[in-house]
Amino acid sequence: MNTASPSNQPSAAEQGLLPQMLNHYARVTHDVAATADFYGRILGMEIASTILDDHVPSTGDDFPYFHIFFRMGDGSTMAFFECADLPLAAKSTHPAYDVFDHIALEVKDSKVLAHWKNWLVSQGVKVLGPVDHKGIIQSIYFHDPNGYRLELTTPIDPQWNRHTSQGQEDLRLWVETKRKAQETGQDVTAALVDLIRRIKEQRYSHASQA
Repeated sequence: MNTASPSNQPSAAEQGLLPQMLNHYARVTHDVAATADFYGRILGMEIASTILDDHVPSTGDDFPYFHIFFRMGDGSTMAFFECADLPLAAKSTHPAYDVFDHIALEVKDSKVLAHWKNWLVSQGVKVLGPVDHKGIIQSIYFHDPNGYRLELTTPIDPQWNRHTSQGQEDLRLWVETKRKAQETGQDVTAALVDLIRRIKEQRYSHASQA
């Protein structure tokens, strides 16, 4: 992956290229029946499509599989593969992977989010939240039958996904802080924590801490 500064490299935007929506996000399941019940009955998604094959078209691998897609309100889908005799995946090497690796699905507003929490809890799903993320979004968290972490979220800030200039500056500060720490032999984590605390003090001093 090219890690050079984006300003020094050609961009897809200059070519008029931009993905239009999430078509599907795919994961492995070892129990497609339980997965179908969860995404269909618990999360209200209809089955959008299915594919069965005895090999993977993109790579030619001889993995017989059942592929199922569940449709959300905007037409985007969650998808799963069940492959015969597939061993369980290796466990994460650090608990942060199990926290950070997730997918977030948007709902209409905070009232609907609360309704979702009540519904999920009534169906025996353990739910964390709601959590306020710096006044930007509000979310609840839970896991599907496969152990995948899911988030239902609603924007609090109407412009939550339009803070491009701030995002570019934050990226620059993070990358430069990490690079400088590495080059000077400093503790990288300590340098990044110091950066985080300075930004939190400047930006979130009046926001709830999440």
